[in-house]
Amino acid sequence: MLDKIAKAKGDNFPMLSDPDHRVIDRYGLLNEGARNPIPHPATYVIDRRGIVRWKFVEVDYKLRPSNEDVMKEIRKIEN
Repeated sequence: MLDKIAKAKGDNFPMLSDPDHRVIDRYGLLNEGARNPIPHPATYVIDRRGIVRWKFVEVDYKLRPSNEDVMKEIRKIEN
């Protein structure tokens, strides 16, 4: 996945690896009802101070926010 991102946009943003699911637990994303508990898909826009400004959390992994939706939320905090 990192290779795909680097080709598309460069590697100018951090990726989170959470093998002990500390962040998953903190944000309440663990889908414990699944056969093998995995996190719900989520997209967060977090400002430079670490404040969550927007989030999209969905049970269905096929439903994701569009790039345009995410960029619209990023632009709101860039101003």
